[in-house]
Amino acid sequence: MAEHDRHAVAEEARSPAPEPRPIAIAAPSLGDEEWEAVREPLMSGWLTQGPKVAAFEAAFRERHGVAHALATTSCTTALHLALAALEIGPGDEVIVPAFTWVATANVVILTGATPVFVDIDPHTFNMDAEQLATRITERTRAIIAVHLFGLCADMDRILAIAGAIPVIEDAACAAGGAIGERHAGSMGVAGAFSFHPRKSITTGEGGMVTTNDAAFADRANMLRNHGASVPEEVRHSGPRPHLLPDFDVPGFNYRMTDLQAAVGIVQLGKLDRFLDERRRWADFYERELAGISWLRTPRTPAGYTHAWQAYVCFVDEDAAPMTRNTLMDRLQDQGISTRPGTHAVHMLGYYRERFGLKPDDFPAARDCDRCSVAIPLHNRMTSDDFARVVAALRAIDRAAGAP
Repeated sequence: MAEHDRHAVAEEARSPAPEPRPIAIAAPSLGDEEWEAVREPLMSGWLTQGPKVAAFEAAFRERHGVAHALATTSCTTALHLALAALEIGPGDEVIVPAFTWVATANVVILTGATPVFVDIDPHTFNMDAEQLATRITERTRAIIAVHLFGLCADMDRILAIAGAIPVIEDAACAAGGAIGERHAGSMGVAGAFSFHPRKSITTGEGGMVTTNDAAFADRANMLRNHGASVPEEVRHSGPRPHLLPDFDVPGFNYRMTDLQAAVGIVQLGKLDRFLDERRRWADFYERELAGISWLRTPRTPAGYTHAWQAYVCFVDEDAAPMTRNTLMDRLQDQGISTRPGTHAVHMLGYYRERFGLKPDDFPAARDCDRCSVAIPLHNRMTSDDFARVVAALRAIDRAAGAP
């Protein structure tokens, strides 16, 4: 071996091994198709709500088995729009699960109504339907059932208990989710979806309202466009675009752009492939993590189609070798990102102080706030990434059992 080759080998032996690449908790899966899709609205000059939004809405309502779909700027504005279309306001109560992203409760506050919390089933992370009945009062005007992490809530029981009270599905995480043949967003009076980059499909920011109620759809459509009596894209393509419409109610500007919708059309075409991949890797996690007794992996009830927006486990801190937060620290040190599942809204400062709530008021939500952990699951992960996550968790478990 030449002298310089011996030096190179020796130097390589002394160099530390390269750090493994970080594994993100979530990452959007985008490619050349989305890049090319944006060209048409850019070149046409129609950038705001227009033909691409209409096409995205048509494709989305067909995929989710609903009569109407209205694209919005986010799931938060979709939820707010749904409440506004139901004319919910001061003096009204809206029931929401105590364990959910804060937007579910925030939109109720923004209407002037009062959020009323109900505890969750810790095995599904969704609203406990049996406790729902105890929270209904004469002032209850709506119920928001959250399909958390992609698993539909128990809509049969919730709808039966609700009776004539409208049920809105917060389907932010549940594009492609279902119960039997009924799609998320098709079972209540309305559904609200998110296209944030942490979701299975994305438009950057963006949302969708779905409904089978024509009168509801008409009112929501008017409200998302400032309250205009004629939608803007209809006016612009009509015979007298120079005349402004009438405005009979005050509304909002919750319109999606054609730039976002162009991306959304491509992403929606990939949804079923994305979901198949996520289900395959969720099954892998369930098999490979089954031996860790203190880590409860998520389950899908019979007849449900889980959309697997996130893979959220529960750390049994009575049996685990460390707290959930310490576990997350250990994984972060190895380049593996995690997050709490979400938060218990009744424990957040605004809600805690305004309504005098205590952690123990909703014990299942409290425990899931403290002990839930989402591990990486998304469509840009490789088989090696999934294996690394499993190996890291198994190593922590083995070290705990070592003498």
